[in-house]
Amino acid sequence: MAEAGQAVASAAGAARAAAADLAAAPDKILDDALLTMADTLGKRAAEVLAANDQDMRAARADGLGDGLLDRLRLDQARLDAIAGQLRALAAVPAEPSRRPIRELPGGLVLAERRRPVGVIGANFEARPNVVVDIASQFVKSRNAGVLRTGSAAIRSAIALADSVIAPSLAAAGLPESMIQLVRVPGQASAYALVRQPALIPLVILRGSGDSTRTLALEAARHGVRTMAHADGGAVLYVDEAADAAMAERLVEASLDRLGVCNRLNLLLVHQSRWEEMVPRLSAVLTGLGIAASLPPHAHPLGREWALEAGQEATVTLAPASGARAAALLANEETSGLAAAIVTQDEAAAAEFMDAYAGTGVFWNATTRLLDGFKLFNVPETGINIDAVPGPRGPVTFRDLCLRQFEVGPAGG
Repeated sequence: MAEAGQAVASAAGAARAAAADLAAAPDKILDDALLTMADTLGKRAAEVLAANDQDMRAARADGLGDGLLDRLRLDQARLDAIAGQLRALAAVPAEPSRRPIRELPGGLVLAERRRPVGVIGANFEARPNVVVDIASQFVKSRNAGVLRTGSAAIRSAIALADSVIAPSLAAAGLPESMIQLVRVPGQASAYALVRQPALIPLVILRGSGDSTRTLALEAARHGVRTMAHADGGAVLYVDEAADAAMAERLVEASLDRLGVCNRLNLLLVHQSRWEEMVPRLSAVLTGLGIAASLPPHAHPLGREWALEAGQEATVTLAPASGARAAALLANEETSGLAAAIVTQDEAAAAEFMDAYAGTGVFWNATTRLLDGFKLFNVPETGINIDAVPGPRGPVTFRDLCLRQFEVGPAGG
């Protein structure tokens, strides 16, 4: 415990020292760092993949389930995708640091400034790609960061931090200490990360389940703000007016990866189409190697299968009496991440979308689109599903700032 606390405090101190110079860094330097990361990732691919292979071997020996192994795995295609996202992010224009809002009496003008947070923490599951995703968001938003990943990915994370991120920052003229990686494995490091309000006022919590919710509570006790992504599991509702072939395509498209939060988890079918569609949809699932959990269920409807070791390849099927009823089921039984309706009836689609209160709602589209890069063409730090004002949905560099209000003379 003491070792973890010391490691986090040391990393936070180094990041804080680097943060002071970031606010004034030219946009081009930030984008050059991202482009250099993309190039360096290609040059050091063998080294990164070798580290990931060690992580994968150890994870299999430890009995990690297929869904978690899928999150952990890197290959050349995934490295190429990460590099492509870095280049795309570098091409996105920076957000204006100041924008006028309105004139005030007395010849004054109100403006809004964007200021970096300073140092942001990030705790995330054992997904090596997230190391680069979050680091890139911090660079683009002019924030320093302290990253902590699941122990299963520690070798991959170190390779990415030391061989890709740090040298790229230095080559662009940025302090390589602005992105810190906590290297002490274990949950003690995660708890230490959310207990440093003076050094790390904001922590992004990615992951799923009780551990992330517990970290959010611990952060609140210490006065640390969080953007938490604790639960996932998407819903697809096949309406009475659904095109059957489209429903089959969307089920397949929603299950291309089993270890991600926005995959299909609960499949609802209008009760009038149940006898027709369940055999067809079950055949699609069988073809994908996925089991259908049919009524009566011995588990909650919203059980998130991606977290169930050995049962990740499962989807729950249940009937619904209509569009509104399906949306309310999704609200009550699932995390509120994402839900989709398949229908040719515009009124039913509107009823479903008006009733569903979650972060993302989709009509004749897969919930897999609820992703920062797929929606906005920039990587994300995570998907915030909080039901309170603030950044919601995919959180990107645009959200990692503080508002400051400026009042001064017109033309000043």
